Amino acid sequence: MRVSDLIRYWALIGLAFGSGCAGVSPVAPAAPNVSAGYILPNPSVAHRDGSILPSVAMHAKSEYFDYIFNDYGSYADIFNYPASKKQVGSIKGAGGQGCTNVLHGYGKKIFWNVAGASEIREYQVPKKVLKTLAITGGDFPSSCAMSTSGDLAVGILYGRDGGGIALFKAASGSPTLIKTPLNTEYFDGYDTKGNLFLDGTAIGVPFQLEEIPAGTTTVQTITTSNTVTFPGSVQWDGTYLTVEDQRANAIYRYTVSATRATLKSTVKLKGSSDCAQTWIATGVVYCADAGNDRGEVFKYPAGGSPAAIFSGSFDEPLGVVAAQE
Repeated sequence: MRVSDLIRYWALIGLAFGSGCAGVSPVAPAAPNVSAGYILPNPSVAHRDGSILPSVAMHAKSEYFDYIFNDYGSYADIFNYPASKKQVGSIKGAGGQGCTNVLHGYGKKIFWNVAGASEIREYQVPKKVLKTLAITGGDFPSSCAMSTSGDLAVGILYGRDGGGIALFKAASGSPTLIKTPLNTEYFDGYDTKGNLFLDGTAIGVPFQLEEIPAGTTTVQTITTSNTVTFPGSVQWDGTYLTVEDQRANAIYRYTVSATRATLKSTVKLKGSSDCAQTWIATGVVYCADAGNDRGEVFKYPAGGSPAAIFSGSFDEPLGVVAAQE
């Protein structure tokens, strides 16, 4: 991601939250922000030309659905790649980031969307709301990850104690709040052993990776063997722990031993501008490209230029996840 894109991303965060970045008293957004000429689109009309998207019920070509989440509280675009690259539906009120009940690949019948403190929602594929969870006290969550045992870890971008984790056992009830050394938390992801990894920024540190070992609330800092310039998605890919670097437009694949992450390979996402969130599925990785204002698909782990570019209505895409019926 270029410096201009980095500034753009932080401007997006400020507009979405209505209060700015770290160092400013956190206030969860109560309504769409319309300052500086930025107006959220009417989610009931997804296309900017005024045309209405076809109903998801009209689509029966694929059991796979891909969700691109736009700016917080706005809407999500629904696709059915690889059957098509065209948008097949939308979800009102969705935005932010997503996760599902597999570590990688296509979620099984459900997915989660985190778009604010009281907007942590579980959906049945393709778009039925099943459950809503909430975080109180001024914390603003933005990321999520689900373990193989069904626990839901929601990352707090900023809050009373900086960036942390709200852990919902069995994805229900009230969360256990876990403090971390992070000032802002960006993304989180589980490995097969139930260890939770999360990244973000610390005071004076532009990137920091943390681990909460399975069955504990202990947080330990993980040192990477290479330099990551800006926090991006954290996800297990079936073999390695991956961290996406938003500025470098790359996914780093690591082995982790004790408190050391050793780089094994790099997946370059050529042509992307700012994959605010990526989701590694089967043979592909999906990108919600906030810089290019579009959704992209890359071969994984080959990387390279996009294998597909989605055609739809986007407004600062921030998150992505994939699931199947």
